[in-house]
Amino acid sequence: MGLAVKARPLTYVAHALAVVGTVLVLVWTIHFRGGLAWEATNKTLIFNIHPVLMLIGFIILGGEAAVSYKSLPLKKEQKKVVHLILHAVALILGIVGVYAAFKYHNEAGIDNLYSLHSWIGIGVISLYAIQWIYGFIVFFYPGGSPGLRSESVPWHVAFGLFVYVLAVANAAIGFLEKLTFLESSGVSKFGSEAYLVNFTAITTILYGVFVIISIHAQGDPAPADEYSYSAI
Repeated sequence: MGLAVKARPLTYVAHALAVVGTVLVLVWTIHFRGGLAWEATNKTLIFNIHPVLMLIGFIILGGEAAVSYKSLPLKKEQKKVVHLILHAVALILGIVGVYAAFKYHNEAGIDNLYSLHSWIGIGVISLYAIQWIYGFIVFFYPGGSPGLRSESVPWHVAFGLFVYVLAVANAAIGFLEKLTFLESSGVSKFGSEAYLVNFTAITTILYGVFVIISIHAQGDPAPADEYSYSAI
């Protein structure tokens, strides 16, 4: 059951929060943490790729894919292609972001997969991949039967929301974990960097909230020759 509010204005708020989140994470990693690099003697520059790709690539692009059925004034088949492509790009960038964290740990001599954040992260990226592959096969190519597609839609939406909520929650855990490490190494708990990281986490959570609300809100009326659904 959809919410008795229009989705389009809510998606505008989500887009604005996406821009704010992008700016905040780039300011943090570039201004405060020294920049981004795939190869560097300063291994922190390698790690910085992780939060950038996980927020901009995974959380934000994944969220934009989720609301594309409600935010784009296109025909259903066109929305489906946009939805599919954005989720694919989000998945690819998420995988690269996870690999960047492993690369940083390996080159800095830090153990892998010791934290709750890393455990949930591996689970989320795996579930996201399963969700995308199933959606591609059933809804795009080769495509399931009309009955299978109809039965799959509510499960596709529910499972996608579950994975997305996990991803947003784990991003918040990741910001908390990294800030805790930084504070233990001398970063002021009440300094500008600490406030920036906390505000980035809050913006990420708010973005996720507006994505989820937008999905459940009322979309634009579908043309008479099309049926509409809110796939994620």
